[in-house]
Amino acid sequence: MSASELMVPEMDVVQTDKSFDVVIIGSGAGGATLAQQLAKTGKSILILERGEHLPVEPENWSAKEVFLRERYKAKETWRDRKGRKFQPNIHYWVGGNTIFYGAALYRFRKQDFEETIHHGGAVSPAWPIRYEDLADYYTQAEALWNVHGKRGADPTDDADAPPYTHPPMSHDPEISKLNGRLKLQGLHPFEMPLAVERDDANVAESPCVRCRTCGGFPCKRKAKSDGRKMVELALEYPNVELLTDAKVVRLETAEGGSSVSAVVYETKEGIARVKGDIVVLAAGAINSAAILLKSANKDHPNGLANASDQVGRNYMFHTASASVSFAWPKIETDFPKTLAINDFYWGDPNGSFPFPMGHIQGLEYLSGEVIRGQLAQTMPSWLIPQAAAEFIGDRLLAFLIMSEDLPEARNRVRIGSDGGIELDYWHNNLVAHDRLIKRFHKAMTKAGRACRCLRANRYQMDQILPIYGTAHQCGTLRMGHDPQTSVVDARCKAHEIDNLYVADTSVFVSSAAVNPALTCIANSLRIADILAQRLAG
Repeated sequence: MSASELMVPEMDVVQTDKSFDVVIIGSGAGGATLAQQLAKTGKSILILERGEHLPVEPENWSAKEVFLRERYKAKETWRDRKGRKFQPNIHYWVGGNTIFYGAALYRFRKQDFEETIHHGGAVSPAWPIRYEDLADYYTQAEALWNVHGKRGADPTDDADAPPYTHPPMSHDPEISKLNGRLKLQGLHPFEMPLAVERDDANVAESPCVRCRTCGGFPCKRKAKSDGRKMVELALEYPNVELLTDAKVVRLETAEGGSSVSAVVYETKEGIARVKGDIVVLAAGAINSAAILLKSANKDHPNGLANASDQVGRNYMFHTASASVSFAWPKIETDFPKTLAINDFYWGDPNGSFPFPMGHIQGLEYLSGEVIRGQLAQTMPSWLIPQAAAEFIGDRLLAFLIMSEDLPEARNRVRIGSDGGIELDYWHNNLVAHDRLIKRFHKAMTKAGRACRCLRANRYQMDQILPIYGTAHQCGTLRMGHDPQTSVVDARCKAHEIDNLYVADTSVFVSSAAVNPALTCIANSLRIADILAQRLAG
């Protein structure tokens, strides 16, 4: 079925009024960062956000409310490639998913931007830009988002980049012990780069209190750097407006189809239309692609900017597993997410596997309610006794093991006949991922955390993250020089549309094996400079 045949209903427009220099769709990492940077130009800017302001309330830190009752999670359902419904792990609020992220902000490696051969001959393609094109923007992004880290500690990072503006987050005692034991093996664990407002020199007045409710939770103290703060910075300028509860349903084009003439969105009052000299999509890799597919018209019958049939394709979200280490002694840690390992990023250091394997990072404290909420995806929560879950949570250390999710054309976003999102996905790069898991377990055994599994009182439990874990979504509107194989050019402007840009992770050519947020933020700062030059002209 072509995009032009989809059941995307025509709706009467009840409001047609304002025109802006720039209309930004979405207020997450990309859109919010872009808005605050462009605000300085003095040009009129409108941010359209389908969600509302997330309330700051006691429930922000309630695991029962966040994970079991899913108080803040989007209520919509999508379909997988077999037509089965699932609820994606996605949040529609001002600030987007960054409100709930774990605040880990990594640079991609220099080689991540170059063509890389993986196991079995699979290819991670080259980007049309290089690391050097983003280097200065990475530095700006780290300062803007208050990233704490230690330059040079990560053996695969750019050691020549300027120091972080904030010192690294210190390890809790249990993590510090593990860090030392891993180093004795010749590994190079390092302090994770985290975007939080922590002041160890003045703990009493520090916004970040190193609590147990960080990743996965909204911060009640707003101590995580997130999209909300970028929106607040943007709104300090009188030329910036924010419209909430405004879900964009399609983009309309002028006669001939070479430019966006209007952005159509739903509100509680009905359908409205707004005009922008420049329109920027920043709704996330899945929703940005969906908007273009739903915008099919006579000039773009397969979806806007989709003559190449690339819109929605090459969806990626990391080949990732959560690894949980259990020990009978109670672990004294409130903030375990400070340690990461990249020794296996480009292959096994012993030379036995000369292909990229991936990245390992600590995860947040897992309370009993969090455990029950996560397991509720596969079994009723009432089957998991609260006391048992709390006992387990006090004895766990959890890690996220990530390998690069390689782009495949068959992994894609579609629009169903009912107008809903369908996500076709097949896991890949599993040989390297499985090897990374085994090497990590071996290291943990030597560190004294998993070796007792043979005595039945310590074990590792791994589960590959299912399709509803959409936190690291990217691809779908990849950038490139060739209009036949990409959707936007190296400047992130749509090949076919003169005034349409994309400023989220959908433009990623590859996923690398680290969290994508900082690269999205840095690229948005780059796009801001591109647009500022255009607006000044």
